[in-house]
Amino acid sequence: MAIADLFPTTLRLLGRPALVVGGGKVAARRARALLDAGAQVTLVAPVLEDSARDLVALLSWQEREYRSTDMDHAWFAVAASGDSDVDARVAADAEAQRVWCVNHSDAAESAAWTPAVATFEDVTIAVNAGGDPRRAVAIRNAVAASLETGELPLRRFRKGQDRGPQAEGRRGRVALVGGGPGAEDLITVRGRRLLAEADVVVADRLGPRGLLAGLGEDVKIIEVGKTPGHHPVPQSEINEILVREAQAGNRVVRLKGGDPYVLGRGGEEAIACRENGVDVEVVPGVTSAVSVPAAAGIPVTHRGLAKAFTMISGHEELDAVPAGSDHTVVLLMGVGTLNRSMPILEAAGRGADCPVAIIENGYGADQRVTIGTLGTIVAQAQAARVRNPAVVVVGDVVRVSPLAPPELATANYGTRETLRSIS
Repeated sequence: MAIADLFPTTLRLLGRPALVVGGGKVAARRARALLDAGAQVTLVAPVLEDSARDLVALLSWQEREYRSTDMDHAWFAVAASGDSDVDARVAADAEAQRVWCVNHSDAAESAAWTPAVATFEDVTIAVNAGGDPRRAVAIRNAVAASLETGELPLRRFRKGQDRGPQAEGRRGRVALVGGGPGAEDLITVRGRRLLAEADVVVADRLGPRGLLAGLGEDVKIIEVGKTPGHHPVPQSEINEILVREAQAGNRVVRLKGGDPYVLGRGGEEAIACRENGVDVEVVPGVTSAVSVPAAAGIPVTHRGLAKAFTMISGHEELDAVPAGSDHTVVLLMGVGTLNRSMPILEAAGRGADCPVAIIENGYGADQRVTIGTLGTIVAQAQAARVRNPAVVVVGDVVRVSPLAPPELATANYGTRETLRSIS
């Protein structure tokens, strides 16, 4: 059988009679698939293996050898007895009665082939690979994995189809997706998949913006990015956009940097959706409070240096932050307030020698790290023209960074080798 002779199609067997001949593992696998498709299955075999016996309550088992009359009412047949002569007779009877039959003893002469199948939401993948089932399974698994990770397009193009089991999935909805610190490969698998399904993306200026270029030309992208002191789209209007687009039947992704619930106002957006009857889900992201310091080799906690950390916006008051350089402070959006926050932390008991790191554009191609102390960092930042987006880390954990100057890496804690030995 040449591949060109095949006509790929999908059968709807709901409520229709199907015949399976055989009682082994292959027959059981095919019978289960037919049952999942809603077919009325008759299984003919004198003996059943355990895998087939588990299905007895779900189908009609004829405990005997195959008879030609078993084919009389079948719409579809499977010959999987394990005996090539029996399977050939089943296939011949099917041919005589114009019933499509899969002959597992002779794939080359089989009137029909059973592909390797996977279903993801309402997408079904069926792979034939020239009669090589293991090759078909490998290809199917690769395609299924690409669908699950959002690497293949999942977006629906037909809307308003409110009938059938997938109708619920066609309702408009909102997903608040945390995109991580900005690198395209640091978004979660679920976030990437929802982005591939989106009709509308409401995007911040941070996060994995490179992924937007891979969306379809007809995906609507609404820019609502904010910069320090400049909020062209107020939060109330962003909430209205999410609700409006979802109520129009669209799948909406609110793509944010970091995590939606970490200084991302995701809670406000979720409440606005629920109050207006819009389904909403939250997909966590890798928060920049932890990931961006890691990009500079700085852990926010480290045995022997810091057991806890406080994450806070640079616009908030720092009076409640625990004193001492053994408690890490992570400031988000804190570059514009350095001249106020650094003296406060110094006066609160950390001292002028407490290490400080500023990481700009974490995980980006233009990532830059500036390291100093509470007494020097303001002047250093001004001289280097440090800009947002940036994360400020204050505390002894900065000493662990391979980018820390020798005087900070050795001060009070011995050599770099000593620091590594307690990790």
